[in-house]
Amino acid sequence: MKKVTMNDIPRTEATAPLFTGNVGRQAILNPEDSNNFNFGIVAFPAGVRNKFHKHSGDQILIVTEGTGKVATDSEELEVTEGDVILIPAGENHWHGAPDSTAMSGTFTVANQSAALEVNYTNITTATFHGATSERIESFDLAL
Repeated sequence: MKKVTMNDIPRTEATAPLFTGNVGRQAILNPEDSNNFNFGIVAFPAGVRNKFHKHSGDQILIVTEGTGKVATDSEELEVTEGDVILIPAGENHWHGAPDSTAMSGTFTVANQSAALEVNYTNITTATFHGATSERIESFDLAL
């Protein structure tokens, strides 16, 4: 058993090609804490989101502050504090705060050690609902 008090976890700035800008990150669980999932908090400043990607396991996003968006290839949802979003394994998606308000949320991803894969095949400068995805060859990101 392990107890974590979220306010005790330092918030670090994270930069990765997956994001359109810098985000705040709190790693609530360390990789060695669970073989089954990854859990963390990501704070997206206004105007910042991640780019299209998919996971090999389901992802659960719980919005804890602000207003943002979650989008797939065919749908875009506005989300706000208290909303819970399930993103099924393999679904191409992005999430964050692309407009003028910030958004924070908890992110739980099944089997994160092998779960995050960016699939930018045939997406070189595609625009979906006003969001641009640039082609990325590789990157290193842990929630």
